[in-house]
Amino acid sequence: MPPRASAASVKRFVRRQVMRAAYRTDLRRPLDPNLAVYGAYWNRGVACNPAAIHAKARELAPHIRGVWVVSSRHRDRMPPGVPYVIEGSRPYWRAMATATYLVNNSSFPGGFTKRPGQRYLQTHHGTPLKTMGLDQRAYPELARKADFGKILAHVGQWDFSLSANPHSTEVWGRVYPGPYEHLDLGYPRNDAYFTATAEDIAKIRADLAIPPDRTALLYAPTHRDYREGFVPDLDPEHLARELGPQYVVLVRAHYFYGRSAGLGGAPTGRVLDVTAHPRVEELCLAADALVTDYSSLTFDYACLDRPVVVHAPDWDAYRRTRGTYFDLLSGRPGDTPGPVTTTPGELAEVFRTGEWRSPASAALRTAFRERFCPYDDGGAAERVVRRFFGVPFAPHGR
Repeated sequence: MPPRASAASVKRFVRRQVMRAAYRTDLRRPLDPNLAVYGAYWNRGVACNPAAIHAKARELAPHIRGVWVVSSRHRDRMPPGVPYVIEGSRPYWRAMATATYLVNNSSFPGGFTKRPGQRYLQTHHGTPLKTMGLDQRAYPELARKADFGKILAHVGQWDFSLSANPHSTEVWGRVYPGPYEHLDLGYPRNDAYFTATAEDIAKIRADLAIPPDRTALLYAPTHRDYREGFVPDLDPEHLARELGPQYVVLVRAHYFYGRSAGLGGAPTGRVLDVTAHPRVEELCLAADALVTDYSSLTFDYACLDRPVVVHAPDWDAYRRTRGTYFDLLSGRPGDTPGPVTTTPGELAEVFRTGEWRSPASAALRTAFRERFCPYDDGGAAERVVRRFFGVPFAPHGR
């Protein structure tokens, strides 16, 4: 400890040492064959592929007890009745030491020791458009912030890596080299796009206060490494005024920016901040079209076969600072999911003229879906649960 450490620093240091000692003891305990630990988005709660896997495991493998890892500042996001442990706590370290199954879309905190007999499924949380893993070494600003040794150590813990399409499988294998097995089974979080009924969608829209006769646009821009905070590239209120009262704009900021898009101003009912909504899949089901930029939500939303408009005024800056695997704005079938705009005026015009749902836009969307959604069909969660937890398929006809 530093000679002038504060009392709080001393307390934290002692606590860490005590936890580590207890963890070393727990590592000598036998593995619990019926315990699974789940995590998502760096301990932000129940979400994404792990959430869909957890839900399906409760149905198909009820003997598996699922426990979620959540940070103390996000514990209020935990649904009632879902078991959880707080990251860094005594229960957390015991669960990590004794669980047979580990499922995460990012990483578990604290540098745990993976034991022989533990099975780790890395689900990821999107299809890569931007550079990932070791490919970030070519971009100085990214490389400066990354610990590639730590990344490779984490990859060395994986037993399985989940993919939604061949593109992802190829990228993951190159940027996260390791002896794990690729599971080309689709994204469980996307099952909802195939299984939701018209009644389900109507209820979601009603809960969001979207009138049945309105066209709902979901505006969901992604994070920029070269910007501080959430700075949208369009004014949602201005867009809503331009399009008229028949449109409602749902705004969802990236989770890096907290639980609000910080739009300010008096609410008009034509623009809704849905950043805090717990399930992005429900927002996609509620939306008649997606307006986005470089977000991986583009690939998921394509499962719905609904219009996608790419609004990308800073494409050159984004490619230069982050790097991308293909040209989203090229207009080539398979690369571009729909109309592309670079100014607010162009974006409004796409909707005013009907280009957003034209035959040409539908053709682009079809090619994009064929490339990036080949494994998604509503049954991904079941395939993953049966493969990962070893649950056999029932005999045909039973």
